[in-house]
Amino acid sequence: MGLVSPDYGTIFWMVLAFSVVFFILRKFAWGPVLKMLKERDQSIEKALLSANDAREGLSRLKSEHEKMLQEAHAQRDLLIAEARQIREQLISKAREDAVLETAKVFENAQRQIETEKLAAIAEIRQQVASLSVDIAEKILKRELSDRTQQEKLIKEQLSDLKLN
Repeated sequence: MGLVSPDYGTIFWMVLAFSVVFFILRKFAWGPVLKMLKERDQSIEKALLSANDAREGLSRLKSEHEKMLQEAHAQRDLLIAEARQIREQLISKAREDAVLETAKVFENAQRQIETEKLAAIAEIRQQVASLSVDIAEKILKRELSDRTQQEKLIKEQLSDLKLN
């Protein structure tokens, strides 16, 4: 009946062996195991804190990135607006310069036309005067071939001079 009803001697030796093993385990194994568990618990806690710090840092970096991105967009929009304004100013200036240049060219052309017109009129007058003198000379030669006609013409001219 050994296994079903234990013997008191066997119980004593089993309790004694269990106590010795328990004492040895407690003295040499339990402390290091608990120390290792505590260290592992602390390392897990540090890792969680580091993960939280990293998550907060990442969220800060993300918000800073978004802020920088918004600033970059704002600067880009500002630069584009400035470029458009400069372009419009350049176009406006070019138009004004073109209008002024056109006006100068037109004015110069009008002056040149006027100068050429006056020169043409002067030339025409000179030619008319020359032709008039030639015609008058021919007429006078024909009409003043006689002495009496010459005297008559002189008297008419003198009377015209007194009237004027």
